[in-house]
Amino acid sequence: MAQQSHAAQVDAVIVGAGFSGLYMLHRLRGLGFTTRVFEAADGVGGTWYWNRYPGARCDSESHYYCYSFSDEIRKEWKWSCRYPAQPEILEYLNFVADRLDLKKDIEFGTRVTAGYFDEAAHGWRIETDRGETVHARFLITGVGNTSTPANPTLPGIEKFAGKIYHTGLWPHEKVDFTGQRVGLIGTGSSGIQSTPLIAAEADHLTVFQRTANYSVPARNHELTDDMRREQLEKFEELRRLTLASPIGMSFEPAQVSALEITPEERKAKLDALWDVGGFRFMFTSFNDIVLDRQANAVVADYITAKIRDKVRDPAVADVLCDFNHPVGTKRPPIDTDYYETFNRDNVDIVSIRADPIREVTADGLTLESGAHYRLDAIVCATGFDTVTGSLIKMNLHGKGGQALAEKWKYGPQAYLGLCTSGFPNLFMVTGPGSPAILTNFPVCIEQNVDWIAKLMERMRDIGFNEVEALPDAEAEWVKDIVEAADKTLFPTVDSWYMNSNLPDKPRVFTAYFSGMNTYAEICDDIARNNYKGFDLRTHARAEVA
Repeated sequence: MAQQSHAAQVDAVIVGAGFSGLYMLHRLRGLGFTTRVFEAADGVGGTWYWNRYPGARCDSESHYYCYSFSDEIRKEWKWSCRYPAQPEILEYLNFVADRLDLKKDIEFGTRVTAGYFDEAAHGWRIETDRGETVHARFLITGVGNTSTPANPTLPGIEKFAGKIYHTGLWPHEKVDFTGQRVGLIGTGSSGIQSTPLIAAEADHLTVFQRTANYSVPARNHELTDDMRREQLEKFEELRRLTLASPIGMSFEPAQVSALEITPEERKAKLDALWDVGGFRFMFTSFNDIVLDRQANAVVADYITAKIRDKVRDPAVADVLCDFNHPVGTKRPPIDTDYYETFNRDNVDIVSIRADPIREVTADGLTLESGAHYRLDAIVCATGFDTVTGSLIKMNLHGKGGQALAEKWKYGPQAYLGLCTSGFPNLFMVTGPGSPAILTNFPVCIEQNVDWIAKLMERMRDIGFNEVEALPDAEAEWVKDIVEAADKTLFPTVDSWYMNSNLPDKPRVFTAYFSGMNTYAEICDDIARNNYKGFDLRTHARAEVA
């Protein structure tokens, strides 16, 4: 195994030490590539390092939200429950990093501030916030799709005298809301997960909801030794299902339309899946939920009825059911006691779509109507600058000095979600145009990393020193993504799937829709056909000063 160093010139620089960066380092180290890893945090974990808010928990089941590449790691680690919480996932990633002795090769507390493709040296010049410049043949980003928090732009927010927290940058120490009046802004997954726990502790919680969300119960439970043993014994079968799945999860996708069966059959199917909980409700019920409005309405009406059954106050239920999008066209959340929390005397909900926030004052929030809410703390569950945010923030420049931000001004363009033309030797794990945000992340991450590692090995064996996505192949990939999305209900909604959750971002669908399994087959076919769509080339390399 190659020994890593803090040399100023290496084969590869990896940015990020979450699921992607850790596995990328492991693969390249095993292939003998000299590698440096830069991680802004003080530890491994990526999004699971930063997102420590109350209730932070995975919404994919533990036995497939993990690495599959190591039999030893899989057999040694024991998950505690169906949906592990943030501390357990962070512990798992630390276990993997320690088990593979990866931490010695990761430079923590170091942020990449700029990257420039050096056309003479045929590699990257990378700058960090520690004032260091590193030269690398390859630059590989493992920065994740939800790693740059989106802070709300509210007039007067700097005047607030209390504490302001963002779920994506939660303090490492315990935050105690006892006796406090808390305002929570946002009802996406983070807001839905944190609401019940904050409500149980705070004197009063007001949830400020812009967008009502369709949430399904998680039905989390502890795993017994027998359950864990069965998962180990059935690993090959479960892995086969996972790799054959469009969403990278170990269950059979839906095969029937909501419109092909009787209302009684539909209800029976949905009742059974509601009791099971989790993503199975959305992904194993009907195959046309995001394709057909009538089919979508079947599921939306079912969830709406369930919410009204759970919430005692009809006026509160009206706010929670004030949907403005088809079910499934935003990231589908799953919850534990979210709707039941609104039956508590110390919890209320306010629609800021009907009555927007006018300003933040020293002691709370004032709405356009003049209604004022006195608060001691504000929790911003306002999500992320998703998919492209962390990539653009790195200030990358390709051939001719072109900035990635400029190239992507009208929307991200990338071939397979892995490479973007004009930026040779840049690889993006789960980049825009991959299926990552519509699938179970570790499955996409492992496939991306393995594909990149094999290409780098192939280039070394043959003697190529540059690889670049061809503009025509990239344009065709982006066109196919748009055409596939246009056949769905996704473009009818502003969402982070559509890159339109924040002002001024170009509105474009950012994921490969046709499934993780199909995507993997395409990638394999491209590799077998001498990396069709890529220009692999050899140039004489100038010495780096």
